[in-house]
Amino acid sequence: MLMTALAVTLAGTLAQAEQMKLAVTTSFENSGLSEVLLPKIAEDTGIEVQLLVVGTGQAIRLGEAGDVDAILVHSRKAEEAFVAAGYGTHRREIMYNDFVLIGPAANPAGVEDDASVIEAMQDIEAAQAPFVSRGDDSGTHKAELAVWAKAELDPTEFGAWYNAVGAGMGAALNTAAGLDAYILADRASWLKFGNKAGLKLLYSGDSALFNQYAYLPVNPEKQGHVKAELARKLEDWLVSESAKALIDGYKINGETLFVFNAE
Repeated sequence: MLMTALAVTLAGTLAQAEQMKLAVTTSFENSGLSEVLLPKIAEDTGIEVQLLVVGTGQAIRLGEAGDVDAILVHSRKAEEAFVAAGYGTHRREIMYNDFVLIGPAANPAGVEDDASVIEAMQDIEAAQAPFVSRGDDSGTHKAELAVWAKAELDPTEFGAWYNAVGAGMGAALNTAAGLDAYILADRASWLKFGNKAGLKLLYSGDSALFNQYAYLPVNPEKQGHVKAELARKLEDWLVSESAKALIDGYKINGETLFVFNAE
């Protein structure tokens, strides 16, 4: 899987900055929020945060291997398993948004007036309308599979209309735009996405589409080399009033992308 590193620091502080590695999801990075948070983190804490941008599944594996100091992901079941196995010290909720169902403006599956996301996914399957799946073990992919399961449908039995691309959120949205296909995406990535082509947001609002992001420091008892103190300092900042103001205030075209809910 493609892994990129992003390090943002304020001018003149590089020599003094302490560095740590944070694995984050492609949906978080695609939203553009990291470009707002990282400079302020560097200013307030002196920490240069290097982002490794991957899917949730890969982020968790990086944490298990001790290749990062902490992870910021969005798949509660996988997060709780990570902590239960001793790889993470704890799970701290930071912010949330929601998943949305995107599709062609013509809406061949007729999902716009459906009563639930389960009904919407059943309609897509019945119409065998083109659908793009992340297919990459990311938090978004896990959420999509959970919705299919609630709809009592199995993507492994689907035909050629179902396209698992094994790619990040931006690349998957580009594929959906090219195919004029349905796709489940996080709202932040959709709002930030510039190549909407003939796609539009067709369904949202179901409680099953709630999308919580959580911060998990890697356990130094498992990986003695991790920078546990820096991970703690970053967590303290992520639950601060400064973080709340930036997260709640981050908007695209007047729409809020994330809601801070750390306690």
